[in-house]
Amino acid sequence: MALFQSGNPTLTDKIFDRSRTEVGDMQGTMTVRGTMNKFGFLMLMVLGAAAYTWQLYYQDNPSLMVTLMWTGVIGGFILALVMTFKPQLSTYLAPVYGILEGFFVGALSAVLNEAYAEKFPGLIISAVGLTMGVAIAMYLLYNFRIIRPTEKFRSIIFSATLGIAIFYLIRLVLSFFGVNIPFMNFGDNSVFGIGISLFIVAIAALNLILDFERIETGAELGAPKYMEWYSAFGLLVTIVWLYIEILRLLSRFSKK
Repeated sequence: MALFQSGNPTLTDKIFDRSRTEVGDMQGTMTVRGTMNKFGFLMLMVLGAAAYTWQLYYQDNPSLMVTLMWTGVIGGFILALVMTFKPQLSTYLAPVYGILEGFFVGALSAVLNEAYAEKFPGLIISAVGLTMGVAIAMYLLYNFRIIRPTEKFRSIIFSATLGIAIFYLIRLVLSFFGVNIPFMNFGDNSVFGIGISLFIVAIAALNLILDFERIETGAELGAPKYMEWYSAFGLLVTIVWLYIEILRLLSRFSKK
């Protein structure tokens, strides 16, 4: 079903199609409200874990913070893969994923907050506020059908997101060989770097439109109840991505 095509690899047509055929263990069907309630719960997990690693940094315990940060990065990646292939496990794994993402986000935010304390005071607050603002704006644009996720729209966002993912992968591989890409660094204020950040932030934001559509359509088609957890997890992936890229963009406007 092309209807479910998305730039977010965690929410694809195959996953929704497969879930609709599973009726053995269904305990009700997916609803929009249920999905958003679960997303709210996952956000609480993220915020709680982020507050913990943030506190560790300012309590002079950076070694534990770094350990939890890498636990979050690696563990979150593994859980994301597991849930992508086994969405029914998201009922149990999504909350754990939220905690792991919180470890990573909190640690990254604390380090950047300290690094830009003089150059850009209030960097983290600004990034959080902008992320919330963009998410709300995208929801309103979708809810009032100002932006309609047409087939062409989905194809463009999917292709752009795939290209960004490949670029991230290439950058990661190059870093293993000591090769740095300056315009992707936090704080780089080159015109090209700013342009790249604006493009990635725009694509991440537009992925939210597709996330909202899949949640609404999944509910209309009667997807199994566990897809509420899975869809909430997918939405969280986009929100965290958006936050990190907004952080990168804002850091480019810091004072020299």
